[in-house]
Amino acid sequence: MPGLRVFLLPVGIFYLIYGLLSFYLVPLPEGIGILPVLVAVVSGILRATAATIMLYNLQREEVSRVIPVVYTYPIFVAIIAVPLLGETLGYLQWLAIIIVVAGAVMVSVRQSPSGSTIWLGKPLLLLFSSSLFFAMADITSKYALAYISFWNMFSLTAFCISGIFLLVSMRPHILSQLSSMERRNSAIALLAFNETLAPVGIVLLFWALEKGLVSLVSTIVSSRPVFVVIFALILSRILPGFVEWQPGKGMLTLRLVAIAMIFGGITIIYLM
Repeated sequence: MPGLRVFLLPVGIFYLIYGLLSFYLVPLPEGIGILPVLVAVVSGILRATAATIMLYNLQREEVSRVIPVVYTYPIFVAIIAVPLLGETLGYLQWLAIIIVVAGAVMVSVRQSPSGSTIWLGKPLLLLFSSSLFFAMADITSKYALAYISFWNMFSLTAFCISGIFLLVSMRPHILSQLSSMERRNSAIALLAFNETLAPVGIVLLFWALEKGLVSLVSTIVSSRPVFVVIFALILSRILPGFVEWQPGKGMLTLRLVAIAMIFGGITIIYLM
């Protein structure tokens, strides 16, 4: 895609369609108060903002580094949920959260041209901001889901994502870039495939949040970096150039250790 805003325009249209469809099939319950709806909207705005920051950095950094840092947000969720929602966590569950977050951060390291290991530089602050916004979005979603269904939550979130993305990208010159871009059809087809998978993940997230503790659900969802690293490694081998990642043996070993930490933390949560 020519740029981030050109990417956000069709994505915003996709989410508008998804939001309208799910809202038509599952309308808001009768007699619902204004507060749960407002909290759900705030949650959607926070999630859309976090996603925008994440996508901005994905344009500039490797996906195998961006996603792990963003998905350290369970530590923020746990810290906020305990006092605000009255959730209680045992020592092992806190240990599991710390292990998962530590593993996710370890995946974010990279090698300099000289071979030394370094962390993400200036983008790190933005990525942690995205992480914090995702945490706040999960907390507010958990509150709203006590009054509305996960389908209602998805509808309102889809409207917020669509509104913010279209507000940012709906410009005449963006439309012109989209219409004149090379290989437009293949790019839109890949984007359509991606935006078929992503809403399924969001719906499943809200379903899980409706059923379980927000701190533990968020921690399990933060296992996403594991799959990102695995898929990035596979794609870098079978489709060179599809993702820009060719790790050396040392870096690959470090990331495999991080993956083991993430799986170990999730196992502790599951067994509890």
